[in-house]
Amino acid sequence: MRPGLGSLYVASEWIIRLGMLWYVPQRRATAAARAWLVLIFLLPWLGLGCYLIVGRIWVPEKRRQRQRRAADRVRAVLTSMKTPGATPRPALDARDEPTAALVERLGGFTPAGGNRVELLADYEGMVDRLIGDIDAARDQVHLLFYIFAADAIGGRVAAAIERAARRGLTCRVLMDALGSAQGLRKLGPGLRAAGVDVVAALPVGPLHRNSARADLRNHRKIAVIDRAIGYVGSQNLVGAEFIRGCPNEELMARVMGPVVTQLDALLLADRYQETEQPLTLRDVPTHAEPAGTATAQVLPSGPLYPHENPQALLCSLLHGASERVVVTTPYFVPDEPFLVALETAAVRGAEVHLVVPERSNKPVTRWAQRSHYERLLEAGARIHLYAPRFLHAKHVTVDGRIAVIGSVNIDIRSFALDSEVSLLVYDREVVRALEAIQLRYFAGSRELSRDDWRRRPVLAKFAENTARLADSLL
Repeated sequence: MRPGLGSLYVASEWIIRLGMLWYVPQRRATAAARAWLVLIFLLPWLGLGCYLIVGRIWVPEKRRQRQRRAADRVRAVLTSMKTPGATPRPALDARDEPTAALVERLGGFTPAGGNRVELLADYEGMVDRLIGDIDAARDQVHLLFYIFAADAIGGRVAAAIERAARRGLTCRVLMDALGSAQGLRKLGPGLRAAGVDVVAALPVGPLHRNSARADLRNHRKIAVIDRAIGYVGSQNLVGAEFIRGCPNEELMARVMGPVVTQLDALLLADRYQETEQPLTLRDVPTHAEPAGTATAQVLPSGPLYPHENPQALLCSLLHGASERVVVTTPYFVPDEPFLVALETAAVRGAEVHLVVPERSNKPVTRWAQRSHYERLLEAGARIHLYAPRFLHAKHVTVDGRIAVIGSVNIDIRSFALDSEVSLLVYDREVVRALEAIQLRYFAGSRELSRDDWRRRPVLAKFAENTARLADSLL
């Protein structure tokens, strides 16, 4: 390279560094700005290229308009649920009213009473229950899954949906365009031939002018059968060992009652996002029949919402916790507000437990995750490394009163980038059932001690701290 060109190249690098030092921190969390600036200062041109592709949460205006129209239709559904004959808003423990109000402001759904919530921790058993409900369906089958694989599990569910469609039922399936790329390619034609409405969520590529950033995914897992039975949680429609050497362990909630209406409204709103086919009140019941005694509420989240809904909810719960908190997550790369809230709960005297898998399918994420352990241990939190399987379940219990179950990981991606869903359950019996599952996790875990953790190798500490610099990119 001639000296003149070399000088221009060096100058261009410094222009990028200084320009991005001014631009990147604007309306961005300090941790995220730091991660991007480290990359840009080390590798200016590569960092600039990556930033232009995935640096900002960019969603086309047309998709934002669709979101607003879908929200209007959902509000109409919610209004219809308040008509005579609908289930009245349940009375909550006074301590839970602020949480319910926060969730309603964030996601639009009010707490609904009269629900039955069943926890399904058996991987194959959940699939069997779902297929059984589809085979017994008489009216509608609606599914939305991040991964709908063309393997034995996905094939069984697809076959059940095809049978339902051939019986004359209305069957709609949404699959994330990237997570379910194989399912769309291999299962999609057969489903469509049977009369199933198959839609790819968040398609990407030059032919999709209204697609969002390629890494903004629909990570939800929802099924609604006959407007009366719902499934929500962490499990995808794929074999437990789809990642070799990391068999998954999951948790899904099977729900019946008025809260199913909220899941269906969310699923249909996502479908409208992709198709713009009218979302009518006929698609969603005006009210669902009570099926139990639990009060529940749905919280959707994603880049089209003005707030990071999962972060706001969980931080609020942690700051209000006084007795016991258990957080179960496969990936723990939190932002600073969540980490402070968890640390503060422990310092305040609440019994704080974090359950994470001992093995991980994402090595860099695992190193970044480990970098937070010492801080939590110093605060008095207890960390459990679950060994039997890759624990992919995502749930939280607080003070024996509230359970949060869904698709949200404790990381910046789930908080801000991906479309997620959480089910809040205000019911002590359901919470006790979930706590029993958590106790089983404790029994299958190795608990970290502060002294042992401090003695880990220096190279491990170096890897952890290096990976942590990229926490906002994971």
